[in-house]
Amino acid sequence: MKRCDWANSNPLETIYHDEEWGVPVHDDRLLFEMLILEGAQTGLSWVTILQKRAGYLKAFDHFDARKIARYSEAKKEKLLQNPAIVRNRLKVNAAVENAKCFLAVQKEHGSFDAYIWSFVDGKPIENRWKKMSNVPAITPVAEAMSKALKKKGFKFVGPTTCYAYMQAVGMVNDHLVSCFRYDEVKR
Repeated sequence: MKRCDWANSNPLETIYHDEEWGVPVHDDRLLFEMLILEGAQTGLSWVTILQKRAGYLKAFDHFDARKIARYSEAKKEKLLQNPAIVRNRLKVNAAVENAKCFLAVQKEHGSFDAYIWSFVDGKPIENRWKKMSNVPAITPVAEAMSKALKKKGFKFVGPTTCYAYMQAVGMVNDHLVSCFRYDEVKR
């Protein structure tokens, strides 16, 4: 079975690619989870985050933004001692701040889904890449999303992170046309 090149080096990446990556997500909890995980990935490999995903789910109350927004300094310090997550003070603090911003966006727009998908007019961008080298790391849409999220107070949402997020939650279909998932995700 032919799949995107990046998904062949680790079984966790293969499963993630085959089951999740690029599938349009409209569930606010999962959209929040992926935003936190993509931010945590900054400067690291995605497989590192996949290896720690179960730890993140447990440590961050299954990505319940309401609970995370209320984390105390003591809770954040406890998280920084947890080897099941990336123990980076800036990233832990960002997760808490991003939860607050996420809740504010939900209140303002009715859902985070409605807000985030507005960057692509509510439908996935369908690319037709033949080689991984054709897939960009940043696009104008990702730059606009990054700028808007930062203006709302979100952290660890640079343009590269935003584009990876868009790929992860299916706002863009960046499966190679030769990949078995390209047509499945397109449907």
